[in-house]
Amino acid sequence: MISDLRHIRAFLALARAGSFTRAAAELHMSQPTLTVQIQQLESAVGVRLFDRSKRHVALTQAGRDLQVPLERILIDVEAIAASTGELLEHRRGLVTVAALPSMAASLLPRAIKRLSVSYPGITVRVHDGVAAEVAAMVKAGKVDFGISSQTTGDRELTSQALIIDRMCAVVAPTHPLAGKESITVRELARHPLVLMGKEASSRQIADLAFDREGLVPNVAYQVTYASSVAGMAGAGLGVGILPESVASTSKLPRLRIRNDAMTRRIGFLTRAGRSLSPTADKLRQILEIAARSSPRAHHKSRHSH
Repeated sequence: MISDLRHIRAFLALARAGSFTRAAAELHMSQPTLTVQIQQLESAVGVRLFDRSKRHVALTQAGRDLQVPLERILIDVEAIAASTGELLEHRRGLVTVAALPSMAASLLPRAIKRLSVSYPGITVRVHDGVAAEVAAMVKAGKVDFGISSQTTGDRELTSQALIIDRMCAVVAPTHPLAGKESITVRELARHPLVLMGKEASSRQIADLAFDREGLVPNVAYQVTYASSVAGMAGAGLGVGILPESVASTSKLPRLRIRNDAMTRRIGFLTRAGRSLSPTADKLRQILEIAARSSPRAHHKSRHSH
């Protein structure tokens, strides 16, 4: 069994050079060392690979039969090593990320842009979905990591805090609330609301905040996408509630909600016990930089499981 690449390199160099002296010089080793490596290789395969004479070394038939397969092995191994080197240096690579739609529309694009400027050979594939979908993709190993609401108590996932994303109210420019800077949950309950569906993390946070105040929200419209919330609120159909990371991309007047429960912790989700590739870790680092420079969200650096 051939288990040492040095033996393969020694064999191929001797086959090319036809001389122990020339092959040893090519490999930058002593002739006795080369002789030992060839003997070890012949012992491993169980046949003589070279016919030796005082002036010349020639391949036996068994040696000729092995030459092409061993050349292919060496080429493949060196190609893998070169590829790994490129990945470590971030010259090329692929990263797959699952993210909440709000993150896929705000923080993630800024990070990908920074990554593409510095490392144009890296490709990023993005899958957006609600928190449950992001967690499922991370657990199944379909993505390198997720960007979603932080999890607690799930032993299959490791969560690293990234930002605190606050909820805010968005209204039409002509809405009576448009001139206000902030609003309470109790005041929100007096207005028709435009909210995301119950599977969305922003809706779950809003429902919990109303419930803690003993209030029932007046849900005029329930929609699937954040863009629909902004569109309906902008048309004057109600007060929309959105994460600031999303609302900041619209031109609608925004009101801060004076309630500490109206926040969500966003973090990196990875499968427990699985380390990131060098390329995926580079994107993670850039995401942390982008989070720190975010004008709305608050950066976090605490780890949790």
